[in-house]
Amino acid sequence: MAVEKVYPMTEAGKAKLEQELEELKTVKRKEVVERIKIARSFGDLSENSEYDSAKEEQAFVEGRITTLENMIRNAKIIEDDELNSDTVTLGKTVTFVELPDGDEETYTIVGSAEADPFEGKISNDSPIAKSLLGHKVDEEVNVQTPGGEMRVRLVSIK
Repeated sequence: MAVEKVYPMTEAGKAKLEQELEELKTVKRKEVVERIKIARSFGDLSENSEYDSAKEEQAFVEGRITTLENMIRNAKIIEDDELNSDTVTLGKTVTFVELPDGDEETYTIVGSAEADPFEGKISNDSPIAKSLLGHKVDEEVNVQTPGGEMRVRLVSIK
């Protein structure tokens, strides 16, 4: 039997996934079932785009429910004592300066389940996070990105 993937995440990240799961199960599922009922009432299902669309949405919702249940079941909560060191680890907010031009960037390193680059949360599996993990303030680090290599200096770790 295959080993289940562990999803490292913060307590807040797990709560957000649980909230999304609850919304999908209690609201979205019912909406999709209702759409299917309405589409069926239109008659011939072979040329019924509303029915096809509703069935596709139902498949997506059910797939997302399964994924969320798996992530929550296999969640590994990042403990506070893991966050108290002065080293870049999962759950830390890291500020670094890109060398030599000095563009400063700040990200929180989280598990892949709660990554959201638009909120400044990057996955521990991302090239930037992989490069920064284990380093300390004032260290210079080479980061391999899809656009090429960049050199950064860690400014702060919170």
